[in-house]
Amino acid sequence: MTVLIIGFVMLALLVSTVVMAASSLYIEHKKLLSLADGASVAAAGSYTLGQVESAGGTPSAVLSGDRVRNVASDYLSRNGAFGRLDGLAVAPATGTPDGATAVVVLSAAVHPPVVNFLVPDGIRIEAASTARSRLTR
Repeated sequence: MTVLIIGFVMLALLVSTVVMAASSLYIEHKKLLSLADGASVAAAGSYTLGQVESAGGTPSAVLSGDRVRNVASDYLSRNGAFGRLDGLAVAPATGTPDGATAVVVLSAAVHPPVVNFLVPDGIRIEAASTARSRLTR
């Protein structure tokens, strides 16, 4: 009977450790996604006006990939995100695919509780967010 009780206690501890690690990963991913959302909105707002072809044409918002990366990095440094998240980096996929949409991809390392000794470098997570620049009247 004692062996069975010890086995169940060990199983309960293992399950609770896995749940804590998964919850930690989920919460950190949501934090990273929130930062990516803010950075993409800030980057989408950094547009320049495009050329108007005709007198009756409408101006367009134009983004550049370098500008999106720079604004996203500036947004993160102003918010102190580099100090809060371990290994936070703006991924190379950050930029603009069509000149009107800002895509921000962030990556960071998460150190789950209790099992941190198994993964001393942490677990890398990524979050991507898009925001579109559009001029309207």
